Amino acid sequence: MKQIAVIGSGTMGNGIAHVFAQNEYQVMLVDIDQDALNKAMQIISKNLDRQIKKEVITPAEKDQTLQRISITTQLKSGVSGADLAVEAATENPDLKTSIFKQLDEFAPKGCILASNTSSISITRIAAVTRRPEQVIGMHFMNPVPVMKLVEVIRGYATSDEVTKTVIEVSKSLGKDPVEVHDYPGFISNRILMPMINEAITALHEGVAGVEEIDTVMKLGMSHPMGPLQLADFIGLDVCLSIMQVLQQGFGQPKYAPCPLLVNMVTAGKLGVKSGEGFYSWAHGTKELIVSNNFLK
Repeated sequence: MKQIAVIGSGTMGNGIAHVFAQNEYQVMLVDIDQDALNKAMQIISKNLDRQIKKEVITPAEKDQTLQRISITTQLKSGVSGADLAVEAATENPDLKTSIFKQLDEFAPKGCILASNTSSISITRIAAVTRRPEQVIGMHFMNPVPVMKLVEVIRGYATSDEVTKTVIEVSKSLGKDPVEVHDYPGFISNRILMPMINEAITALHEGVAGVEEIDTVMKLGMSHPMGPLQLADFIGLDVCLSIMQVLQQGFGQPKYAPCPLLVNMVTAGKLGVKSGEGFYSWAHGTKELIVSNNFLK
């Protein structure tokens, strides 16, 4: 397995392409937007420069990594020679199933089709293809070049052989794969997102402020960053989408998104990506926002 197609060139897609290329895979990065592809290559180059500065790689290894990545706006040609296609598009069920219908049509018969989804059912995605046994979840963590975990999600029909192959491929990237089964939120977000949602609820109810909540979790629970700062990094729209998947999947009130989360997404306050969430990121650094809008 040497030819990898990555569909989607956003934060996760360019990180996945970076890691595969750095580990000597040939990568075709696919996106419908040429400007997005160009931006992705710039980001990969900058991230490789950071690795050079930290003496993780050499300048020659950076050049070799970039040479292994090709870009295209054409999905058909982009996946035509792929051994593994990894979809990293927006966390939207309709979009993902549409992409997988096309992947099933255009990718070679032996190609494994993987989704980087953080919450959407692999079984549901696989059902729109004629090869459900070859569909699997590869949930990378952000930032992909740094984080070690790959959550490997088996759909209802995913074969043992495909699961084993994806686990071995993940290890070849220097990652630590963990196999889980296909239930809403899998493991990572089934646990993480209700915690973030509860932190937002505590803020909404006036139990404590943004910095106070984050400080308790950092100093008291040894979390590297607080849940509200983490929500800003993930994207509040993504957090809301995952909570809605959990609520729909389990049908329990405890998974209902906090009204504050809903309102902030509606207002376009999405965190780092929009420049403002629970903190202001407008100047590239974290600044506390003091707002009565956080309260009832």
